[in-house]
Amino acid sequence: MKTPFERLRSLISSLPAAKIDALLITKPTNWYYLTGFSGESGALVVSRKGSTLVTDGRFIAQGRVETSGVRIHEQKGALFESVGQFLKVSHSRRVGFDPSQVTVGQLQSLEKEAGTRVRWIPAAGKVESLRMRKDRGELAQMRRAAILAGEVVEQAIGLLKPGIREFEVGAEIEYQMRKKGASGPAFETIVAFGERAALPHARPTAKRLRKNELVVLDLGAILGHYCSDITRTVYLGRAPKRIRSWYQAVLEAQAAAIAAAKNGAACGDVDRAARQVLTGYHFDHLFVHSTGHGLGLEVHEDPRVARGQKRPLEPGNVITIEPGVYSEGIGGIRIEDDVAVHADRTEVLTRAPRDLIEI
Repeated sequence: MKTPFERLRSLISSLPAAKIDALLITKPTNWYYLTGFSGESGALVVSRKGSTLVTDGRFIAQGRVETSGVRIHEQKGALFESVGQFLKVSHSRRVGFDPSQVTVGQLQSLEKEAGTRVRWIPAAGKVESLRMRKDRGELAQMRRAAILAGEVVEQAIGLLKPGIREFEVGAEIEYQMRKKGASGPAFETIVAFGERAALPHARPTAKRLRKNELVVLDLGAILGHYCSDITRTVYLGRAPKRIRSWYQAVLEAQAAAIAAAKNGAACGDVDRAARQVLTGYHFDHLFVHSTGHGLGLEVHEDPRVARGQKRPLEPGNVITIEPGVYSEGIGGIRIEDDVAVHADRTEVLTRAPRDLIEI
């Protein structure tokens, strides 16, 4: 796995092309990626003359332990006021920032404290573009996280029986993740029974499982800071013809999208591959979300696998492939796996069986 120093060096090398002297990084995931600092509060200033972490007294010692070659500057007063004051006496005159991660109020504080000598230049996605391309060490960690998620979802399927409540299954899923070494769930676990399976982002409730109902389980684990994301759909009982037809369509759509997810393929073409299969079954109107998303230190990151996305897939990209069909009053079916793109192949990281399971 690349060291934080190597990642910082890659970022610094991109500053001249963006015509900026320094980059202000306010997103915790990004400063962790670049420095190893896992504290909850702060801001990182990266320039050709070095990198400085501005944080408050609670995190000074942690910053010194977790980082190397990064100056630690203790904030005095509000964070963005301190950052502005720091930049005022620095040699940086053109400072980049990500407009999607800095509020209007925060920018006003920066401008007030830094003064007129500092110009603020929008520079979106500089760190995210590096994070999209996972190195061998990151891929190895994500492979472990994906295998863990697959083991947990198989255990969760074993819990399903009439009378069990959604939040009982959700609690057991998150317990098993931690028992296997995860630091926690990558997102709030989705457990949806029966008609509630038609809600793509359903959260566990007190609903009890009944015979002849669909079950959607969508979970992800954080292992060594990296996320996994897997979904499986189960039927409690003997699935009727309609459910079997839906499941087969979704399974084929996922297979088509995985086959299309190759180095150089446009993300929109991967999405189209799934939709074409569902259109052939006349189920395209039941597919209400995109085919997938990037995965890494966050459960949702670039690249997006959605309609019209022209960004080509590159070696090191990790994406989810998760087509689904949903019908209000009946339920829904989704099958999701994590896929890594290599120069000459595509690797499915999650390993739980995909065929329809009837209990």
